[in-house]
Order: sequence, then structure tokens, then C-alpha cells
Amino acid sequence: MDLSLRTVTVLRYILPLREGGSLPALAEADDDFKYVLKFRGAGHGVKALISELVGGKVAQVLGLRTPELVFANLHEDFGRTEADEEIQDLLKASVGLNLALHYLSGGINYDPAAVKIDGKLASEVVWLDAFLTNIDRTFRNTNMLYWHKELWLIDHGASLYFHHSWDNWEKNAVSPFVMIKDHVLLPQADQLEEVNTRFRAILTDDVLREIVELIPEDWLQWRDTELSPEEIKEVYFQFLTRRVAHSDNFVNEAKHARG
Repeated sequence: MDLSLRTVTVLRYILPLREGGSLPALAEADDDFKYVLKFRGAGHGVKALISELVGGKVAQVLGLRTPELVFANLHEDFGRTEADEEIQDLLKASVGLNLALHYLSGGINYDPAAVKIDGKLASEVVWLDAFLTNIDRTFRNTNMLYWHKELWLIDHGASLYFHHSWDNWEKNAVSPFVMIKDHVLLPQADQLEEVNTRFRAILTDDVLREIVELIPEDWLQWRDTELSPEEIKEVYFQFLTRRVAHSDNFVNEAKHARG
């Protein structure tokens, strides 16, 4: 599977998408496609972009539907005519390499009361989010779209929250992830054991290494650690491989929460 990302240049800021706390935007790029643009200058900065990148690529490898991810260049003069000062500040702080998701035009927010998801798919999404420690796929904010009669995962920016308190990554890597109890698809997730066996076989060390190596060095110049970009990548890799090795911890937690 080709995990590489295309790189586009953002040409036009269309409108802010104020549903998210990080103020993403609908934008048009030089390939004539529209994208949901995630900014490096937003709240959690490049760490949210790393979560989005790693989470989206893990979902892709596992066969779940997620919009194409692209690296998105934002030039220094972009947005100078923007009237909204908050947005202009965000654009100025986001010059350089950002991340964008292909815009699923016509997609509607997943409504658990209107659309029934089968146990296999529900178990796959629950496993993914428990693995990634994604705290943000709840009844209040499903972060999924129903598009062309299929379920699409659109936001992984709240995943891998261990990197906001970097020193505890070893403990977080083997955590049961108790917040899975709030997952919107947990009630239907009745095939967790089968999914666990299948997904553990897919997420080999080589696959996880390839995903981690996609993180641009430009996103790894952190002020809150003395680690080099390569050392930071190694922590991400070790976190993910340990998470796979100890997947029974979060699977059992999810099964307990269902019970």
C-alpha cells in the first residue's frame, strides 16, 4: 500500500469551519480540489497535525474510509486581505507546511439515531480509537460523516494525547483507555476480539515505522523537549508498537464498558 502524501499549495481561503475548536477552514488548492485545512498555528499546533496524520494513515492501513490526506503549503502572503483579525493571525502563524483532508462535498454528520452501523465496522472503529487514544468520537461529537451511503472518519486531531504530557508516554502506551466508554459506536461493537486479532497482524513494526517516518521534520522542532526530531519519531514509534503489543488492555476495557 502506498502511504505517501501529495503536497499541494493553498490558493484560496473559502470559509472557516467553526465546528472545531482549532478553527479549520474550507480552502481550495492548486490541484483544483477543495480541502478541509488544518493549521499548524491553531491551538495544539503541529501536535494536532501529527495526530491527524498518524491517525488517518493507521485508519487507511486498517481499511477504514478516511478522506485523502495531503500536505498543504501556505505562503507568507496568503490571507493578507482577510478582514477577520482572528483568522488573519491564524494564517500568519501557519505559514509553511500544514495538513489538509479532501473535502467530502455533500457529506452529512453521522447520526446514530438515523443510521445503524453493523457490529464489524463498529468494532473496527472502536478498536482504532482505543488504539490511538482518540478522546473525540462521542455522541456529542461523532467526527464521522455519512457520504455516498458509507461511513467516513474525518478527524483524528484529538488522538495520541500522550504527546501533550510527553514524560508519561511509556505508561500511556499500555493504558486501557477508560474513555472508550463514551465512544458513539461502542454499543454496536460486538466483534472486538476478532478485530483485535486481525488488526494486530496488520500493524506490524514495519508498517508503523513507515507511518511515523511520514511526519515532517519541520513539525518536530519542539520547545518543550530537548529531544531531536529523530528521537521524537522514535518515541512515537515505540508508543505505537507497545500499544499494539498490549492491545488486550484496551480491548478488555472496551468489552467491560459494553457490559
